Amino acid sequence: MNAAEVLQRLSATLASRKGADPTTSYTAKLFAKGPDSILKKIGEESAELIMAAKDGEARPIICESADLLYHLLALLAFYDMGIDEVAQELARREGVSGIDEKNARTAK
Repeated sequence: MNAAEVLQRLSATLASRKGADPTTSYTAKLFAKGPDSILKKIGEESAELIMAAKDGEARPIICESADLLYHLLALLAFYDMGIDEVAQELARREGVSGIDEKNARTAK
């Protein structure tokens, strides 16, 4: 299993759900409700991941991470973006001090 391929396939699948029937697709239902519904799910899943991480058990952390990634990718798809744009940004930051990178963003 290649993680990048899985994320790319999921990203493409989510993008294909735009305009789909919200009665037959959870993702289409999220899209139909608009960005606030997706943002709410990201908040919920973030909180659930935090709680799972506090317990320190691997399986719940993995499951909640998957839920969060799914909803993050749904948000990107809603705005016609995907995992490739995020990967490009991570590649741009690679090898740059996190402190320097953050300072460069706030200096603009």
